[in-house]
Amino acid sequence: MPLAAAITGTRQTGHRETPWYNALFGTYLAPWATDDADFYIGGAIGIDSLTLLWLAANSTSRITVVVPGTVAQQPAEAQHAIERCRERITEIVQLGASELRTPAFHARNRYMVDRAQMVIGFPIAGPEGQSGTWQTLNYAASQGKPRLIVPI
Repeated sequence: MPLAAAITGTRQTGHRETPWYNALFGTYLAPWATDDADFYIGGAIGIDSLTLLWLAANSTSRITVVVPGTVAQQPAEAQHAIERCRERITEIVQLGASELRTPAFHARNRYMVDRAQMVIGFPIAGPEGQSGTWQTLNYAASQGKPRLIVPI
């Protein structure tokens, strides 16, 4: 059965260099990144953009980018990652939120989890918090879906 996985993670990734993330994704994403896998990625900066770039370059899996409003509302770095990977992105889902506030991000996260069989999360190392990453991981748990949590 093909796997559908949602990816969630922190926007705060400046404490590590790109090669460190590439090695991390090689360990924790590569086993799931089969030819018939589907990945749902949030389209923001940080882990979203890093995993998008890694999957586009290192897999043939299908990639769906989900944004709460429109791609044009995303930060420039995220827009650039989406544009750079456009040929590898299967679908871009723009949920159309007019205001990019917490409810819009939670709706985006639920959209991804509802379509996935599991969630792979990359939160900031430390205790569980109230971040969007943890909200997404906890929503997946409430739905009885497996979670792979990789603190960074």
